[in-house]
Amino acid sequence: MLEIVHQPTKKVLKVVKIGGKLIENKSLLDSFLDDFVKLEGPKILVHGGGNKATEVAGKLGYKTHMVDGRRITDEESMEVITMVYGGLLNKNIVAKLQAKDLNAIGLCGADAKVLISRKREVKQIDYGLVGDIMQVNTDFIDVLLTQKIVPVFSAISSTEGGVLLNTNGDSVASEIAIAMSPYYTAQLYYCSEKKGVLKNIQDENSVIPVLNSDTYQNLKDSKVITDGMLPKLHNCFEAINRGVSSVFLGDAELLKKDAKHTKIVH
Repeated sequence: MLEIVHQPTKKVLKVVKIGGKLIENKSLLDSFLDDFVKLEGPKILVHGGGNKATEVAGKLGYKTHMVDGRRITDEESMEVITMVYGGLLNKNIVAKLQAKDLNAIGLCGADAKVLISRKREVKQIDYGLVGDIMQVNTDFIDVLLTQKIVPVFSAISSTEGGVLLNTNGDSVASEIAIAMSPYYTAQLYYCSEKKGVLKNIQDENSVIPVLNSDTYQNLKDSKVITDGMLPKLHNCFEAINRGVSSVFLGDAELLKKDAKHTKIVH
């Protein structure tokens, strides 16, 4: 007789990335963290903080160099990024979560070798100390989640040789979600200023509710989607194609029920 073995249903893991004005605005951040705390089940928070890093660099007398909206990270910039991302912003968010009775721990890629990366290869532009993630320590993350500890990741990774690298926060979130997807039903949330992907950049309410790869290509060809949204959507489709169950884009209200958003599908 054929014995049928039922596989246990995987738990849903929510990986949430926040950035931009959501981090800088204290009341917005506090309201968002209230929504984050209410999410049931295992969850992970990832944050950026480029604007604050630029602000602090200016106060220290360092110039910030950008090419096509992307930061060139020299040694001085990396020092500021480590202080701002891994220190000021990360610990502020962790402290706020603890105050809301959510047990959280702040991490960068060097902690427990959780995000191992390599320095980005120089092609047309040398971005400096910028990392592309090669390996995620899923065992360590799973230990934290099993103990009901919420990891809060800054956008910093580390090489095997111990060099800290500035790493795109959207990529950090997607790579973590992808790496955890064999063990959890991973859902990825990108929360920023916009309510989702817009048909008309001038109309905040022209949200595209569902976006698949064909529609995305058409919108790119027609120049509806350009500039900063392109690498974000690349991360979205990369995640979907590599095992993440669902990806959502929206603003600070994204975690609320019935909030306007864009869902990415195959």
